[in-house]
Amino acid sequence: MHPLDRPVWAALSTDHAELSCGGLLAKRYRPNVNVFAAAKDDTPEALAALTALVGVGEQIYIAQVPAVIVPPGLVVAKRSVGVQMVAPAAMPAVAADDIAALDEADAPEMLALASLTEPGPFRPRTRVMGDFFGIRVDGRLAAMAGERFRCPGYCEVSAVCSHPDFRGAGLARRLTALVTARILARGDTPFLHAWKSNAPAIALYESLGFSLRAEIDVVQLERA
Repeated sequence: MHPLDRPVWAALSTDHAELSCGGLLAKRYRPNVNVFAAAKDDTPEALAALTALVGVGEQIYIAQVPAVIVPPGLVVAKRSVGVQMVAPAAMPAVAADDIAALDEADAPEMLALASLTEPGPFRPRTRVMGDFFGIRVDGRLAAMAGERFRCPGYCEVSAVCSHPDFRGAGLARRLTALVTARILARGDTPFLHAWKSNAPAIALYESLGFSLRAEIDVVQLERA
């Protein structure tokens, strides 16, 4: 199976192993890092191991190309269809004078921006999943983008968002291009996800050369 068919498992079992909890059959990100989890495969043993990682009152997200099989003991809270897109071999150059790396000092503003714009699950320590960059306007964090799932040869562009006060200025486009170019420069293949219904986001990524690889099943699970 291609690593991007199960991108969460590919990340948790390799580059992000230090951010994970679980065992050989199922893993999840530490709760303060992210809410994604994955089973190694769809065997009864792996699905049971995934169920064991979900406590009472907790929710996890599964994101994969094969249709998600709901493990015994868990129920679907929400199910959506996304698209997985991969980047071309090059990105257009963008003006970067006002783009800065984001670090621990920026974490509260990053979480606030993600909570407001909802680019995807974002937790207090999500920023440790990869490099993040932002643009400030009059001292305010106006837009950001960064990296999420990583495994050998691949890295996801994620958390692309702009504050409503600053939309329409092309900030998200420039940040997406910059993060993608950095991944390409490392010799990795950039990929990203968007909701299938989010036509504006898909159009933005297509304008940068991203192309559809597959649809992806995204399921939010909780204890029965």
